[in-house]
Amino acid sequence: MSGIPITRQRRRVLVGRLLRSAASAALLTWLYYLMPLDRALDATTAALLTLGLIVFGCLIAWQVVSVTHAAYPGLRAIEALATAVPLFLLLFSSTYFLVARDRPASFTEPLNRTDALYFTVTVFATVGFGDISPVTELSRVLTTVQMIADLILVGLIAKVLFGAVRIGLQRRGTAPHTPSELPEDGP
Repeated sequence: MSGIPITRQRRRVLVGRLLRSAASAALLTWLYYLMPLDRALDATTAALLTLGLIVFGCLIAWQVVSVTHAAYPGLRAIEALATAVPLFLLLFSSTYFLVARDRPASFTEPLNRTDALYFTVTVFATVGFGDISPVTELSRVLTTVQMIADLILVGLIAKVLFGAVRIGLQRRGTAPHTPSELPEDGP
C-alpha cells in the first residue's frame, strides 16, 4: 500500500464503486443476451454498429469529464473502464453474432451469443485464434477493425483516463506521489 490509512469512508466508497462496476458489467451482459438480434445483416446493421461506436465514444468523453470532477478520480476511472470495456466488447460480440447468423461460413464454426462473446474476448485479449477464427473477408475485416479499436481502447483511452485522474487530483490539490495513491478523503 502507499502508507495512507484506509478510513471507513474510503473503504465504503471503494466497495460501493466496485459493486457498481460489477453491476454495470453484469447488466450490460444481461442486456446483450436479451437483445433481439434477429436483424438481417445490411446497411442498417452497419449503421447501428457505427452508431454504437459513436455512443461509446461519447460515453468515454463523458466519463473523462466525470473523472476530472470526481471526489475519488482513481476510483471513478476504474468505474469508467468497468462500464466502457464491457460495452465495447458487447458491441463487437453483437456484430460477430449477426455476421455468423446471416453468413454462417464467416467463421470456422457457427456462433451463438456466448461463442461470439468468447471470440470477441479472444481477439481483445490477443491470445490468438484456436477453435474459432474468421474465414470470410467480411469477418476478417471486422476482426481487424476490432483489433485496431482494441489498441486504441487500451492505449489511448487508458492514457486519457489516467490523465483525467491526474487533473482531478490536481484540482483537489492532492496530486499523488505514486500512480496508485488515492486521496485521503473527499472534499
